[in-house]
Amino acid sequence: MGARMKSIRQMLEIKGTRVFSITSDSSVYDALLVMAEMGVGALLVIDNDKLVGIFSERDYARKMILKGKTSKNTPVKDIMTSDVITVSIDHTAQDCMNLMTDKRVRHLPIMEKDKVVGLLSIGDMVKETIAQQEFLINQLTRYIRGDEFSPTDSAPPKH
Repeated sequence: MGARMKSIRQMLEIKGTRVFSITSDSSVYDALLVMAEMGVGALLVIDNDKLVGIFSERDYARKMILKGKTSKNTPVKDIMTSDVITVSIDHTAQDCMNLMTDKRVRHLPIMEKDKVVGLLSIGDMVKETIAQQEFLINQLTRYIRGDEFSPTDSAPPKH
């Protein structure tokens, strides 16, 4: 009855692997334009196919506005987060949720052999947690009622 949480590989198969990025020399203004256009809260900073940082709304609020810098004249590299916490594609959603909570981060780049293969947000983790809980509640309800289980009952539904 107890299904395991999905691996990140499984989550990316459902969500997709599209990642929005910018270079470290781009202006903060350009980064904000991309974020607004794509409806995302963070961009990976990639130079020469290598992950060098992450730029988020939080970086902008704390390192630009509060320090009186201008977004058109400031390169992303001046305010991005350089010490990026990443996970491998084989971690579980629970591993990622624990890491996000412990490290207080909202976005996790997913790496496979030093290459970015995806990005998951705290929203993605919350959706997966809710799906897992709904699955377990359904299983427990069926167990209590004495319903028959089929072979497809061993995994939570895809969302």
